[in-house]
Amino acid sequence: MSNAAVRIVNLAFTYPRQTAACFSNLNLEVQQGERFGLFGPNGAGKTTLMNCMTGLLNYQQGSIQLLGNEITHHKKSINKLFGFVPQDFSFYQELSPAENLSFFGAWSGLQKSEIKNKTTELLEILGLTDVRNKKVQEFSGGMKRRVNLAIGVIHNPQILFLDEPTVGVDVHSRHAIINYLKKLNENGTTLIYTSHQLSEAEELCNKVALIDDGKIMAHDTLQQLMLDHKEDGLEGLFINLTGKSFRDS
Repeated sequence: MSNAAVRIVNLAFTYPRQTAACFSNLNLEVQQGERFGLFGPNGAGKTTLMNCMTGLLNYQQGSIQLLGNEITHHKKSINKLFGFVPQDFSFYQELSPAENLSFFGAWSGLQKSEIKNKTTELLEILGLTDVRNKKVQEFSGGMKRRVNLAIGVIHNPQILFLDEPTVGVDVHSRHAIINYLKKLNENGTTLIYTSHQLSEAEELCNKVALIDDGKIMAHDTLQQLMLDHKEDGLEGLFINLTGKSFRDS
């Protein structure tokens, strides 16, 4: 029996009205329980790949399976297997954290008692209890990031996709988010993460893949890749393999 959380086989994807393919015959596997980092320069395809893995984009050829389930089949049931914390805020600004969690918990199919208990737990863990009934639009960027994360995990997903989950936050919020992600992983949640915060990535990820021009350039533990390429950090490894440094969009 496979222990793959995500298996991608011969993936091909091209945006409408574009002739160049983003991916052609791309293959990748993420094992259950990994803290997996996906990295590449802007335009390399990492966000597109994450959107394919979460079903936001429909690919033309190949296969993506989450825990053995092809994502193009029975999407409603497969959506319960994973959570997604996007870079853009995915909540209602005019609602409070408690109201947002109540809405998204119900949307995920949770019972009222489950929503109540999970809301109390998440707000406490992420330091939002004192503002549970305030409008999110009044929050700092770090507090909004924590609300975003809480929404992504309200339904206890087995796989959690994270696209720049700490962008624009202060040190305290980043610390709270990273520590909570580690605890989730210790309890069995597979993390699939992308970020430009290289020191954070080195702290969080135990397996990485570097992507450029729609191709996987390397895929292994960070320690093994640094050893193989004689680098002492993710930034040097990245530049070594792609010839590019991270750039702003």
